[in-house]
Amino acid sequence: MKIVTRVKLLPEAEQAAALRCTLRVVNEAANWVSGVAFERGVPREYELRKHTYAVLKARGLGAQAAQHVIKKTRDAYTTLGEH
Repeated sequence: MKIVTRVKLLPEAEQAAALRCTLRVVNEAANWVSGVAFERGVPREYELRKHTYAVLKARGLGAQAAQHVIKKTRDAYTTLGEH
């Protein structure tokens, strides 16, 4: 059985600013990864990772965030049936 819980974040002003900044950085990274996937016609997540992971890390994303951005971008292309 799956249990779902609703959670409401109530960040302080400083925390809210950090969250906004983090979301902006991750969205910009996802847009860049999407551009790389489109330009190179990369058909698989592993191949896309080879082209983007080091750059994402150099831009300051942590390992987990970088891999998540790559995977979610690749999944979006798969959902659209692009590759």
